[in-house]
Amino acid sequence: MITAATWNVLHRVHGENWGEDVLSDWPDEAERIAAVTARLAGRTEQVVALQEVSGDQLAGLHRGVRGRTVHSLRYPRVPRPRHGTCPLQDPSENLVLLVDGPAQLVVAEAFDDDPGKGLLAVRTAGALVVATHVSYDQRQTRQLAHLAELAATTPGPVVLLGDFNADRTTVAAGLGPGFTVVDPPPGGLPTRPRASGTGSQHIDHVAVRGAAVSDAVVEDAGGLSDHNLLRVTLTM
Repeated sequence: MITAATWNVLHRVHGENWGEDVLSDWPDEAERIAAVTARLAGRTEQVVALQEVSGDQLAGLHRGVRGRTVHSLRYPRVPRPRHGTCPLQDPSENLVLLVDGPAQLVVAEAFDDDPGKGLLAVRTAGALVVATHVSYDQRQTRQLAHLAELAATTPGPVVLLGDFNADRTTVAAGLGPGFTVVDPPPGGLPTRPRASGTGSQHIDHVAVRGAAVSDAVVEDAGGLSDHNLLRVTLTM
């Protein structure tokens, strides 16, 4: 049995380009990075997948999260501000897995059709654990199929953790038979709260093959990101 979580921590440049309200409460990005790092340092999950991790935030994780291995994928695309200057020393965008205990890196790759999205997979606790960030447009179909192909070539349990930019039904259909996409209890918080727009408010998911899931809960990010954190318990 292992515990796991996934959280999109919001890259500063994306937040500013899209006018995310959360950043008005954090005018100093270094302070927000420190707060995100402190929040993650206090997590007890054995595996935590993170999306939209800036280079500055990644450096903060290496400094501030002790007792865990920090695996990361740096995307070829570097986010660029539409207006003004970038407040980051290292504006790169990274996909990250924080792992408590031994873990073997299996693959780290950006998707062929999107240099700013991808997957990062390690083998730990007898399972293939994959952090992913999937595109929000028609590229989803190919990317979900690619994730399913990776799982098909891997023996044993597979756990996908990430921001899929789609609702649960779409993700389940894209991954195909054999995967269970976790459905948190009704009445809980959304993973991507929205004050307006028609997009789903439940776009961060845990999908498993060969494992059982319990205790799925969405936790309030406390104003640190535009996404909330989703945590689960996995039984292999």
